[in-house]
Amino acid sequence: MGKGLTKRSEDYSKWYNELVVKADLAENSAVRGCMVIKPYGYAIWEKMQAELDKKFKETGHQNAYFPLFVPKSLFEAEEKNAEGFAKECAVVTHYRLKTDPNDSTKLIADPDAKLEEELIVRPTSEAIIWSTYKGWIQSYRDLPLLINQWANVVRWEMRTRLFLRTAEFLWQEGHTAHATKAEAIAETAQMNEIYANFVQDFMAIPVIQGRKTESERFAGADDTYCIEALMQDGKALQAGTSHFLGQNFAKAFDVKFATKEGKQEHVWATSWGVSTRLMGALIMTHSDDQGLVLPPNLAPIQVVIVPIYKGEEQLAEISVKANEIVTALRAKGITVKFDNRDTHRPGAKFAQYELQGVPLRIAIGPKDLAKGQVELARRDTLTKNPVPSEGLAEYIENLLKEIQDSLYAKALNYRDAHITEVNSFEEFKEVLENKGGFIAAHWDGTAETEDKIKTLTKATIRCIPFEFKEEEGSCVFTGNPSSTRVLFAKAY
Repeated sequence: MGKGLTKRSEDYSKWYNELVVKADLAENSAVRGCMVIKPYGYAIWEKMQAELDKKFKETGHQNAYFPLFVPKSLFEAEEKNAEGFAKECAVVTHYRLKTDPNDSTKLIADPDAKLEEELIVRPTSEAIIWSTYKGWIQSYRDLPLLINQWANVVRWEMRTRLFLRTAEFLWQEGHTAHATKAEAIAETAQMNEIYANFVQDFMAIPVIQGRKTESERFAGADDTYCIEALMQDGKALQAGTSHFLGQNFAKAFDVKFATKEGKQEHVWATSWGVSTRLMGALIMTHSDDQGLVLPPNLAPIQVVIVPIYKGEEQLAEISVKANEIVTALRAKGITVKFDNRDTHRPGAKFAQYELQGVPLRIAIGPKDLAKGQVELARRDTLTKNPVPSEGLAEYIENLLKEIQDSLYAKALNYRDAHITEVNSFEEFKEVLENKGGFIAAHWDGTAETEDKIKTLTKATIRCIPFEFKEEEGSCVFTGNPSSTRVLFAKAY
């Protein structure tokens, strides 16, 4: 089952597309640019969702749900936001179909059922949420308002790729309202930190936290914080964003509150989100030419047991031991599957679980039973060793932690080896072309220079890292003064 994947070194894009489909994560649908997330892929997303949801609730956020449709007048209320998403909007104009009078086999939009006001299928929910908040917020006692929703959004992308960029995708979007600017900025920073911790601790992907340049900011935000990751092909991927919206949406929708002193003031806002694009990040950071490699914290199946037997009698004996192991592992909160299907040979099962990235595989045959051992195979290193059955659950518990840490360390080493400081544009182009990764370079702070570099090289400023200290230098492109380096990269 794992055979036939294009090698990453030959065609990374083709390898990725094949892997998503062959590992049974997702497939293209009958709707242009949209995907079907299959049960195995959705199980990984559910684990991400559960962990993030827990983190949101620990920081005082509550889940709600808002409509999929946004009246056009509401969408237009915050001009920058509307302008930023206008080219990606799907618009509903009619509410009924009728039989085509010229062809009874076809349906057409009923001209008598034209909507009085067109509806935008949400590309993001600020407009509908802030029009709602106007009724929810009257006083300082109503603040802070900390709301998140798990939803789908539609952005009419022309070039799509499973998980990374689709016309419809799943995400969460937090929308908060605060009494002061300082509170809202602290919320923006807190949520960016939560994303960074989740991606690093659970997905085993190192990220760089930073701030977006003005031209890369979310439409309608005063500031955008982000986490940036590096994929194995040397391209960057924006893994999450958190936006300080200032009072822009509060003013657009006239959301005011009475202060303790009785004054009327506009509230301060944030929004923040991650999407099923994280699935793409997970696949591209760890996987290899044999298929998926999943960090144990996010693997739907952490351990699979495959019996090696001839005849029902041997299977019955092996099943007793396998079920003991299943019970012991589940008692430790480890997800385990005993694959005793008689419709597939052991080799086919091994290939399937290798392709699907199951972290540990246990094989048990009659000889293993006689010796009081099992054969344990690691997906990340593709190594296998005999291990005593005695104390196996504790051994596996520790090994899963070791695999999680090892995957992070490997990704971190790759990322750190692909952050390159450059001081000339020639050097910039040479590194971008031959090495890839993040390029730490001085930039003069102008949108014109940023745009020219993007036009010439397709590299964008991924972020101004929080960890970079002020350092006097000269812009890599114009030679004008610069006070800090920024990170450039080609990106997804």
